[in-house]
Formats: sequence, structure tokens, C-alpha cells
Amino acid sequence: MMLVDAHQHFWRLADRNGAWPPPDLAAIYRDFFPPDLAPTLAQHGVARTVLVQSMPNEDDTRFMLGLAHAHPFIGGVVGWADLKAPDAPRRIAALAADPLLKGLRPMLQDIEDDDWIADPALAPSVAAMLRHGLSFDALVLPRHLPALLAFAQRHPTLPIVIDHGAKPLIAAGVLEPWRTDIARLAALPQVSCKLSGLVTEAGANWDVDCLRPYVDHLLACFGPQRLIWGSDWPVLNLAADYGRWLAACASLLDGLSGADRLAVFGLNALRFYRID
Repeated sequence: MMLVDAHQHFWRLADRNGAWPPPDLAAIYRDFFPPDLAPTLAQHGVARTVLVQSMPNEDDTRFMLGLAHAHPFIGGVVGWADLKAPDAPRRIAALAADPLLKGLRPMLQDIEDDDWIADPALAPSVAAMLRHGLSFDALVLPRHLPALLAFAQRHPTLPIVIDHGAKPLIAAGVLEPWRTDIARLAALPQVSCKLSGLVTEAGANWDVDCLRPYVDHLLACFGPQRLIWGSDWPVLNLAADYGRWLAACASLLDGLSGADRLAVFGLNALRFYRID
């Protein structure tokens, strides 16, 4: 089975100017570069990855694109652009001139206005993304899902993927209104969802059983053709390790057919991000 990790990060602390992660998160408070991840990918048979932004600036996007050109296991980059800037379409076009840029991700979870994404003023940026064949990664919390629904309904041809299942409140065992709002988004055919990031929402004492209600709901809503596996490495290291997360997902999806497992663990990522 060809595995594809649809969500991982690299960063250099010197570039972050005190931004997250803070020093008290010792497991991830250091530089992370491709040689740090490559042995783990080889160990678990992961052939390609999608490198996702973690800073709201274009320099970070160019940094990631440089890494992708130097390390062929990186199949594509999800970068950042200021989607409400007056010259956003021009900036998007400049970034998209690099064929390894596959999508864009505003850091919605960090934006004070929960309705930021529902603003019709985003239309020129969405048109530019569509023109250049880019997809949209939605980094959201449960409270953002109604606004994301309005955005997705306004732009029915924009491929959207919800990162980390919208970070449900797993540690508290809360399902609603996340469960209802996810189902409404999943009813839109252009919306997919990443099976990633859930263990950091569950906390250090997580087990497969605490994840199961959330994963079962995502699978029921999106089906195996719109669910995309990712590690969220190295953030993953706060609550697990690569092998444990992969094994947990294999257990949670044990009831799927071989073809459906191939889709979730690899083929869906290749298709969504248009990776050769």
C-alpha cells in the first residue's frame, strides 16, 4: 500500500520570531527539517508527503517550496497568502508559478473574527486560486464551522479540505455542535476532511476508544473517498509518535475494504493535491 502523509510541517525557530511553538513545548521547540522526518517515513512505508504552512507569511511559503524542490518525498506545499490584501490575486499568481504549490491555508484558528472566512470580499482571491488550480485548507476550530459552511456554499467549485477534523473537543468528550456542523459541510461534494491532528485534541492519555466516536462520524459523513490521512508531524509528537498514530488509524479503519483503505491512506491525497 502506497502511503501518503497529507499533513506535515517543517520549521526553523530562528525564522519564527517568538511565534508558536513556545519553549515549554519541549518536544517540538527545535528546528525540524526533511532529514528529521525521512527515516520515519521510510520505516513506515510513506512515499510522499504534503508540507503545510505554519506561519502567516509568504517567506515561510517560499522556504517550504525550496525544501520541496530539494527533497522529492515532498509531493506538494500548502502555503499562505493574505487573501484579503488588495493585490492578493497578483500575489497568489506569483506563488502559484511554482508547480509544487498545491494550495493555500489562512490560519483561521488564530484570527480573532470567527466569521472572517464568510466575508464575500474573499471572492477575488478564490477566483485566483481557481485560476491557478489551487485548493483550500481550512484550519478551523468547531466554532468556525458555520462560517466555513457559508464560504463553501458561496464557492462550490473550490476544493476544500478541513484540517484535523476541525479539532473537535475530544478531551472533554464533546460531540455537539461539531457533529451536526461537520455533517452539513460534508453534504457539499467539494469538501473533504483530513484524518489528522486528533490525538493532540485528545490529550496525552488518549486511546483508540476515545477517538472512535469522532473518527466514525468523519467516516460516515465524508466516506472513504473524501477522508485523507495525515500525521500532523511534528506537532503529533506532543501526544504520540508516528507509528502509534498510524497504527491507531489502521485500527479505527479496520472495517474498510482494501480499496477504501488505499484511498484514505494515499490515493485521496494524491488526487486532492494533484500530486504526480
